[in-house]
Amino acid sequence: MSWPLLRRRGKALAGLGLLACCVVARAAVPSTFGTVVGNAVLCLDHVDNAYFYSYLVGAFGPAYKHEGGAHWFKSEPATLWGAKITDVIVSDDSADLTFVGLVADTSPETLDQSILAASGVHYRRLDGSAFPVRESSPGSKIVYFNTKSKVYCARYKSLPPPIR
Repeated sequence: MSWPLLRRRGKALAGLGLLACCVVARAAVPSTFGTVVGNAVLCLDHVDNAYFYSYLVGAFGPAYKHEGGAHWFKSEPATLWGAKITDVIVSDDSADLTFVGLVADTSPETLDQSILAASGVHYRRLDGSAFPVRESSPGSKIVYFNTKSKVYCARYKSLPPPIR
């Protein structure tokens, strides 16, 4: 093999190695993910969209879309409560609510049972419809999201401190 061809292949391989390094680093789910995001989604912790936005950008890189008043982050290959998590969402500042949520690649019924088994948080059906919303006593909800589930915690934004 000639030297210029070998150099070009070397640069290409080095570039692929760098790309693979970055992809692997970006795909790694932080060890704190279950505690930080999981507890917030179950409404067991404070929900601050600025904090979660910063946390998610640091963990997964920039949001892949901004839609429906939320920033959407790809989280694969994350798992919580034994369920595969595909997306993490956090509210922007366009609404009176602040929220953080997850999209799980499972049915709401299965997710409900997985969360109950792992954390003890129970969800009750709010109605008798074919696609009922489920709510826990702390206030988190599980809803149908096409063939998946979305679990989230939404709170009204706190008022700013009084001006004196």
